[in-house]
Amino acid sequence: MSSRLFARIGTFRQLEILITVYRERSIKRASEVLHLTQPTVSMQLKKLVDAVGVPLYDQVGKRIVFTEAGEKMVQAAEDVFERMNHLDMELSELRGLKAGTLRISVVSTSKYFIPHVLGPFCQRFPGIDVEFNVGNRQQIIQRLELGRDDFFVFSNVPDRYNIEAIDFLENPLVAIAPANHPLANKTNIPLETLAEQPFLIREQGSGTRFATEKFLKSHNITLNTRMTIESNEAIKHSVMSGLGVAILSEHTLAFGESRGLVKLNVKHFPIRSKWYLVRIKTKQLTPVAKTFLNYLETEGKEYLRSELALE
Repeated sequence: MSSRLFARIGTFRQLEILITVYRERSIKRASEVLHLTQPTVSMQLKKLVDAVGVPLYDQVGKRIVFTEAGEKMVQAAEDVFERMNHLDMELSELRGLKAGTLRISVVSTSKYFIPHVLGPFCQRFPGIDVEFNVGNRQQIIQRLELGRDDFFVFSNVPDRYNIEAIDFLENPLVAIAPANHPLANKTNIPLETLAEQPFLIREQGSGTRFATEKFLKSHNITLNTRMTIESNEAIKHSVMSGLGVAILSEHTLAFGESRGLVKLNVKHFPIRSKWYLVRIKTKQLTPVAKTFLNYLETEGKEYLRSELALE
């Protein structure tokens, strides 16, 4: 991007808006992401188009289709922000890690325990800001593909060649039922008996569902599925209400609402899985990210194990 052109554009905000519209392919969704009104987004895009002097995108129905000039402009804008990120890293090193931003996105089940790692880390480095994003598995994969964050937390690691996955915590999956359930006081419950119960399960794509289905397939077991629910909390409250039983991460009980629930004593349980901290291999770690990774692999890991009473 020429210095004359950049001088005409005059604001990083316009570039940020352009990139967000490009990623979201919608002015409405971009305005929601940026917490701006749609007219503001449209006005800033118009100013940018006027500065460039050529159309950057076309409106085709409800879809935004970028022109060749628009594609090149987005690439140039991303290069600008990437260079600014590198500058932030360099300045953070000069400041001795007194400031900086850690960006981490996690799948919904891990929201129960990741804050318990971030809390002590931020207390040690009070000048650090944290951008903490929670979403379903597909949303976090999308952020991974766009390289939006320093780290991503999954229990079922996406199949991507350019990532590094570091396992840092056990993720036992347990069967739960309401406290007054007929199986609540039973021991060594056969899998077949458990599978006959009305089951509440997570949605397709959920790491919990993936691990559960893989385990049950290895034992030739098919669940009696009653409902599919896209929330651990909704599943727990549905189980409390007597709508069925479920298999969830034990961490949802350790840190979340568990009143009125019991863990069932089932043969071959818990289902063993792990939590992974995922990063893009080709993306340079910031000083803040390096420090957090070291913390998680040492003190943070031990803290979580003690909090969760894991062997």
